[in-house]
Amino acid sequence: MLRWIVFIVIYIVLGIYTLQAIKAATRYPWVYYAYMVFSLFVLGNFIYQFTLGDAPGRVLSVPKSYAFGLLLAMLTFKLITIVFLFSEDIFRFLTAAYHKTFGGTKEFSLPQRRRFLSTLAMGIAALPFSALLYGMVKGKYNFKVLKYDLEFDDLPSSFEGYQITQISDVHSGSFDNREKIEYAIDLINRQKSDVLLFTGDMVNNMAEEMLPWKDLFSTLSAKDGKFSVLGNHDYGDYVDWESEEAKRNNLIDLKNLQKEMGFDLLLNDSRYLQKGEDRIALIGVENWGRGGFKKAGDLKKAVSKIDKDDFKILMSHDPSHWEDQVLKDDYHYHLTLSGHTHGMQFGIEIPGWVKWSPAKWRYKYWAGVYEELGQMINVNRGFGFLGYPGRVGIWPEITVITLKKRSLT
Repeated sequence: MLRWIVFIVIYIVLGIYTLQAIKAATRYPWVYYAYMVFSLFVLGNFIYQFTLGDAPGRVLSVPKSYAFGLLLAMLTFKLITIVFLFSEDIFRFLTAAYHKTFGGTKEFSLPQRRRFLSTLAMGIAALPFSALLYGMVKGKYNFKVLKYDLEFDDLPSSFEGYQITQISDVHSGSFDNREKIEYAIDLINRQKSDVLLFTGDMVNNMAEEMLPWKDLFSTLSAKDGKFSVLGNHDYGDYVDWESEEAKRNNLIDLKNLQKEMGFDLLLNDSRYLQKGEDRIALIGVENWGRGGFKKAGDLKKAVSKIDKDDFKILMSHDPSHWEDQVLKDDYHYHLTLSGHTHGMQFGIEIPGWVKWSPAKWRYKYWAGVYEELGQMINVNRGFGFLGYPGRVGIWPEITVITLKKRSLT
């Protein structure tokens, strides 16, 4: 209770302080009232959702995620505005102190706020505020097809030009627009890839979140099949289950759902993809993540049925597994496909110029293709979204990889 009181007091104080900039920038009272009403609505909705709202698991439900997103946008606007106001107030205070000490009146009187600076502050604060709102309305469904041609010295000849579509981090429990998901599914199928690979996190909390979307994802197709692995959210670890049996049944339900949708779920296992007399090994490990994330992945078990000299594609949800274990393994994994990071759903990307996200502070390999020790990884930015119900700059991704044999010249 005390934490809520402290939070509410801080939020209101920030709001009152920010209101000073609005009053300096405009003389229309309706603007003040609109700001106050919206600010209080955001606060009230957040309090309601996080006290009386539905709580199916520790991962935010759709209403909670929107409450969090609106609060994040509002706090961003307030804090950026306050940076400018506070800087001006320091100057105003020093000016008043100077005039009191050295001036003729000896009065301590703060100069008026400058309208220009208040307008500038709100204009700059409006940019991330608008971006966060855009990310919630449009950005989260702004699907992008990213295509890569990856070359390997020892790719079997029959697999020259072989095309892989990778999706990751569906997080179906966050979806709220069927038409947009239908569009994305159609976009995946239009790639007409040889194989479809899904690298984990089908749901947020529970298997039942996938039920409304089962029919759509069942229509995904690739001529050599579609394969999947589990991500950290798929195990039900973010729900306070009534019993261990309920948790086990949830995982069984999710595995059955994937099978019913046509996915071959690889649980520390492997398959061969065959073209003529050539073949490549497809390996899938259960989730293995650095730190407190689940470590069910067993690389040795997963490769027990393949040859060391096979051309290998590994599906592993968390890229920290590649960094910590795969690169150091005795086997050479030509290509690893991961997800998990979402690129933090926020960043700036201008191909060939800028690629930045706060995700880089936690993950060395956080989005796109990387190469180390002659081995490659693609970290998919994710199909869905989680927590903040949007994306800004880091858009939902459908990866299309074409395998190429590296020329000797």
